[in-house]
Amino acid sequence: MSPDSLAFWRAYCEATGAQGKAKGEFGFGDDPQLADELIELVLIGRKRATVDLMRNFNDENPVPQVGDHWVVLDGSKRPRCIIQSTDIDIKPLNKVDDQFAYDEGEGDRSLAYWKKAHDDYFSREAERKDLTYHDGLETVFERFKVLWPPEVAD
Repeated sequence: MSPDSLAFWRAYCEATGAQGKAKGEFGFGDDPQLADELIELVLIGRKRATVDLMRNFNDENPVPQVGDHWVVLDGSKRPRCIIQSTDIDIKPLNKVDDQFAYDEGEGDRSLAYWKKAHDDYFSREAERKDLTYHDGLETVFERFKVLWPPEVAD
């Protein structure tokens, strides 16, 4: 983790008595503007879920587990909050349901919006990495709660 994220994590631990280490740090999306838009949805309490394709996980970027803590970054790579994974479900991307789309908090929160936005996102990613994309790929569906800072915590 970056020095800023480590300091953010330490401040959380000192203030709350939490122990241990954060699993890592990340920013939502695939560019700084999208990262800023999505972190703002988290900070206002609208976004409490996220997804990523299984093929994006490896030893350096492990699949989230229930109870994991993460430092979430904005588009400038600054730590903005600490989240804890509360639910992990691995299934094909096309098995997403209305409630998950709503919990992800993007756009009008509809399943139709969610499918379009994520098809676009994962298609861009596949093109950059010279991979094939289809909506049947195994996907990690993650729900989370916000723990820090206190003014935005659940």
